[in-house]
Amino acid sequence: MRREPALDAYRRKRSFAHTPEPSGNEALGGGWRFVIQKHWARRLHFDFRLEWGGVLKSWAVPKGPSLDPAVKRLAMEVEDHPLSWGDFEGVIPKRSYGAGPVIVWDRGTWEPLSGSLDEGQLSFWLDGEKLVGGWTLRRWSDERRKWL
Repeated sequence: MRREPALDAYRRKRSFAHTPEPSGNEALGGGWRFVIQKHWARRLHFDFRLEWGGVLKSWAVPKGPSLDPAVKRLAMEVEDHPLSWGDFEGVIPKRSYGAGPVIVWDRGTWEPLSGSLDEGQLSFWLDGEKLVGGWTLRRWSDERRKWL
């Protein structure tokens, strides 16, 4: 069985002749960047992205990050994005996938503390411009896309 390259799903959803989004390439991993983008698509949400294996692993967080450890927020895993998305700000045109304005809300570096995405739980430290501290992503259900 052929393994789908990490950015195939991302590219299938977009027409790069009509959108300013970067088409990007998978890169050699090793970086520890993160970015959070505020995205006004159908509804306002925040896109949380961790550099992992040469791509940005990505989750849509409808209510944005919380600073209160007692508050759990839904994070829906979405397709991997190219590393160049970490600097993207602009307006995705109407009738395009994810149409609407995108701004960088926070960025910085991250460090894994324990667990892994493959195990369904990853604790990590963020050192961003706005967010500094420890967070955990935990798979919420048997459906692989739902995380808290």
